[in-house]
Amino acid sequence: MAIEWHKSTLLRVEQCTPLTRRFWFEVHGTDGFEFKPGQFVTFDLPIGEKPKDRWRSYSIASPPNGTNEFELVIVLVPDGGGTNYLFQHSQPGTEIMFRGPVGKFVLPQVIENELCFVCTGTGIAPFRSMLLDLKNNPRPTRDIHLVFGTRTMDDVLYHEEMQSLAAQLPQLKYHITLSREVPPEWSGYRGYVHAVYEELFSDKRPADFYLCGWKNMIDEGRERIAAMGYDRKHIHMELYG
Repeated sequence: MAIEWHKSTLLRVEQCTPLTRRFWFEVHGTDGFEFKPGQFVTFDLPIGEKPKDRWRSYSIASPPNGTNEFELVIVLVPDGGGTNYLFQHSQPGTEIMFRGPVGKFVLPQVIENELCFVCTGTGIAPFRSMLLDLKNNPRPTRDIHLVFGTRTMDDVLYHEEMQSLAAQLPQLKYHITLSREVPPEWSGYRGYVHAVYEELFSDKRPADFYLCGWKNMIDEGRERIAAMGYDRKHIHMELYG
């Protein structure tokens, strides 16, 4: 089945960190944009002649809510044509064609095992969509561990919202690990995400791991989780870049 193209309009933009912004879009021709938490859209941006030069994919950061709007959270890549266009040349009212939603990085209808969401930077986007959907549409789950790795506290995205979600969802365990500038009073994890989930699941209990981020993190995570003894069918990945 061919994936449909849609027209969207950029509604508003909010700066999150010096290099990260939230973008809200409205989809034309529908009152309700339907997607599964964890899926992504692909923009056709005016930055090249060939599709491979113009197309850029971004995970949806908002949950399905019955409206025709969706949110993306995007980090500026200094030499990235797509992000430079969105940061420098788009503004509220800019129209962009996109296709989607697509992607299989979604939760099963019946969640049998504990979940471990592992992300760095804007890789939190699909997990935010999943967690907000679980809050809005409760269903049985075991513990859910969100392991979010950043360089500094200033780079932590949706921090207050994740803290609030952890208070509302008893099964959600929110773990931040800092790899660069660590405040003197910091009592949380230090270093990269891999040591965190290895510690959390050192007993090798049944779990499904979902990883979203840059290629190096994904590649290392896949190998280290497999080395822990988990079957690769329990390792789910969404690659950025």
